[in-house]
Amino acid sequence: MSRDICVHTWPCSYYLELEKRWIPGKLSLTPLSLKFMTDKTGEILVNFPLSSIIEIKKEASHFIFSSITILEKDHVKHWFSSLQPSRNVVFSIIEHFWRELLLSQPGAAVEGSSSPATKGKELTCLMACSQKRLEDTTRVLHHQGEQLDSIARGLDKMESDLDVADRLLTELESPSWWPFSSRLWKVPSETKRSAGASVASSKASGREGIVIRIPAVISQRTESRVKPGKFTVLVSGLEIHDSDSLLMHRFEREDVDDIKVHTPYEVSIRQRFIGKPDIAYRLISAKMPEVIPVLEVQFSKKIELLEDAWMFGSTATASPAEKGYSVWLADPEETEGSCLGCRDGAGETG
Repeated sequence: MSRDICVHTWPCSYYLELEKRWIPGKLSLTPLSLKFMTDKTGEILVNFPLSSIIEIKKEASHFIFSSITILEKDHVKHWFSSLQPSRNVVFSIIEHFWRELLLSQPGAAVEGSSSPATKGKELTCLMACSQKRLEDTTRVLHHQGEQLDSIARGLDKMESDLDVADRLLTELESPSWWPFSSRLWKVPSETKRSAGASVASSKASGREGIVIRIPAVISQRTESRVKPGKFTVLVSGLEIHDSDSLLMHRFEREDVDDIKVHTPYEVSIRQRFIGKPDIAYRLISAKMPEVIPVLEVQFSKKIELLEDAWMFGSTATASPAEKGYSVWLADPEETEGSCLGCRDGAGETG
């Protein structure tokens, strides 16, 4: 089920209050929960839903060791340190999923409820989600139909130009005293004017329409530096903006060489070059399951589902509920995070 899919796992240390010591292990994030498992025994020391979190902060133990603290509703405070690849990366991703869960529909993050009212809400959410995806697919197909019409107009123009060229060749082969020569030489200019009008009309066909836009955590070339921003799917390409809505990069549809779906919540986009570095971005978002079906329609020959994403692809056919348990709502605001250094060692709190 998509709610149980691991979004990301990070090596770190957890401070065990009862024993007053740090325990090495791995911190795992799912769309609805957070858990810590020890390296030595594989025991799960911490496992709580994101909906129970009151506050996530960046702190320091002994004012030296960089840490992340998470406060639950029952005022239980958890300390995580020695985070890899960096504290900022882990903080940004966890905060993103926590904020998106808070902004989702009330009750969407409640697990284990079997009441008829809750089931009815889930079915209603699934219907709304399916309708939205069908609308997105319809817009993409409509744009592709416009492209086919534009290609047909281009072929008509080529045929018209060939007719003009044939008449011009006939004129060149005709005697100088041929009475219709002056009229034939005026045909190309008229053809160019009409062709220019058709090209202008095709360019004004609204090809910059937005299909879907989601908040995301963005990294480029390296996973150690991330920033919050927005990911936009257009009918003509893809755009990545930072938290200030400034354009970081735009991929035209023909420029995208491959899209890899690492998990239902993480994708990477690459444009290859010869003789210089490729342009590649990695995006993580709680609402990525809404975008992947649109990418599959627009880039069917360039998208690749990796091993961890096959589960998402197979469950999508069996049950829409597995594809998106929480129907994430659109949010124009992005999360904020500061870039602080990472400490690879372990420390103790006072």
